[in-house]
Amino acid sequence: MDRRNFISRMALGGGGLAAASAWPLSLQADQRGKTVRIHENGRKFSADVVIAGGGLGGCAAAFAALRNNLTVVMTEETDWIGGQLTQQGVPPDEHRWIETHGAPELYRAFREGVREYYRRHYPLTEAAANAPRLNPGNGSVSALCHEPKVALRVLEEMFAPYESARKLLVLKEYKVIDAEVQVNKVNYLIANSLRSNITCQLEAPYFVDATELGDLLPLTGTEYVTGTEAKSETGELHAAATARPNNNQAFTVCLAMDYVKGEDWTIPKPEEYGFWSRYRPEMTPPWAGKLLELNYSDPKTLKPKELGFHPEGISTGDKLNLWNYRRILHKDNFEKGFYQGDATIVNWPQNDYFPGNIVDVSEEEFKKHVERGKQLSLSLLYWLQTEAPRPDGGKGWPGLRLRHDLMGTEDGLAKYPYVRESRRIKALFTVLEEHVGAQQRSEVSGLEGTGLKAADFYDSVGIGYYHIDLHPSSEGDNYIDFGSLPFQIPLGSLIPQRMENLLPANKNIGTTHITNGCYRLHPVEWSIGEAVGMLIPFAMEKGVSPRQVREDSSLLTAFQSFIQSQGIDTEWPKDQ
Repeated sequence: MDRRNFISRMALGGGGLAAASAWPLSLQADQRGKTVRIHENGRKFSADVVIAGGGLGGCAAAFAALRNNLTVVMTEETDWIGGQLTQQGVPPDEHRWIETHGAPELYRAFREGVREYYRRHYPLTEAAANAPRLNPGNGSVSALCHEPKVALRVLEEMFAPYESARKLLVLKEYKVIDAEVQVNKVNYLIANSLRSNITCQLEAPYFVDATELGDLLPLTGTEYVTGTEAKSETGELHAAATARPNNNQAFTVCLAMDYVKGEDWTIPKPEEYGFWSRYRPEMTPPWAGKLLELNYSDPKTLKPKELGFHPEGISTGDKLNLWNYRRILHKDNFEKGFYQGDATIVNWPQNDYFPGNIVDVSEEEFKKHVERGKQLSLSLLYWLQTEAPRPDGGKGWPGLRLRHDLMGTEDGLAKYPYVRESRRIKALFTVLEEHVGAQQRSEVSGLEGTGLKAADFYDSVGIGYYHIDLHPSSEGDNYIDFGSLPFQIPLGSLIPQRMENLLPANKNIGTTHITNGCYRLHPVEWSIGEAVGMLIPFAMEKGVSPRQVREDSSLLTAFQSFIQSQGIDTEWPKDQ
């Protein structure tokens, strides 16, 4: 079977729960006519599931629900679905086993779809076209550094048949602004068109909060936490002494640029350049120097560390060349002369925005900080074009060109800030550092070396891995970065303590400030969304609540078998 057919089958699988072991199957006869219902001239929509947020978790939840015969309405604030991978412009942060295991089959099929898109549409060299693990940008952060718009195209291809059959309705440039709640259940949501200012009502038995900041939690009265928990509360080694609800990780407004040697693409001097060019972060422990310099605090040691930069990809010795780090197009992968130069994504320490918090603030406060984040990113670009040191002793690289088209925006910046931390539900179970952090796990288990492993969760509904990586925070914490272990995703972390028909599918699950640092990356967010998207049809068919699925051992075993039959691993290989 070629890759395209494989992806098609992965995306378009169906079949009822009783036939799950034979997945993928065609839709059952009694389900084929189901569609999203549109009422009152487009002012009210009803489906089996309403998903707020079209990021990776929202998309994964939609795919899982759709292939199991449910209808879906999904809202998205921007005009691009795909979240951190597309609208936020962040190539995937993944673990080293991602090509073979450690994420759902559908996520890996999506990755192959990206590679196949390049093979079908781009003038690759013969060597690149035949490379089984094509990396279009040859960036060092990922084995699949690619353009945001290609990820968007692949997701849209996967959704296309569901949309044309009206089993899926994607309301782009819509934001949920209100909710009707009765006791422990959400009755409906109110969404507002950011383009026309028209509002509509969204009804369903189940609702999924896949927004970047956990927007549905305050709207529905769902209990949640933000920021930093106190060590006395969680017992975590790296937790703060006191709780600080407004202390959240930096966000980043990413940009894309390429390099055209010999040309001048210098942008107008940004309004806040004077501020950002002099800015020295005030942190504990101290930052290395000014923010707009080729150095930063080493995330693991917090000692000053020098960085390199050369937009032709030339080696900068033992210093990390920032150009290569998130490079999304490497001209050597394509026919000679097709590209003027490489293209890269700027998501670096120098444009992390931490002077203000955007979690649980007013819309005005949010917009103010995002605008300042944009000014920071543009100031970094202007500094690179005019003042950054060159190996020849000169200053600036005027050939750096802001690529509006790669980001799909007029200003050349990402459509939405890259958010690392959001509101988090008060869940039936909260993942702590003692469950996944290597050092504390060793202390509580008494194991070390090859015998050391993350906690086994009896209710596991997925797996993932990333080191615990917290960027500088809005209240002055420097990096918190240390080792973790390949972990499981417990079902209890996906179920709110009280609400019965609202589920999370982004960075808003039952983690702490610390453990969010390893549960927030691309494949884990996808895994969370896919598990949630399968929990809903399972609970609906069985006539039980998500809580009952977890609390009833026979139901839990059946649910785990169900998700395993559709390509979701619930435990790492024994010899991992």
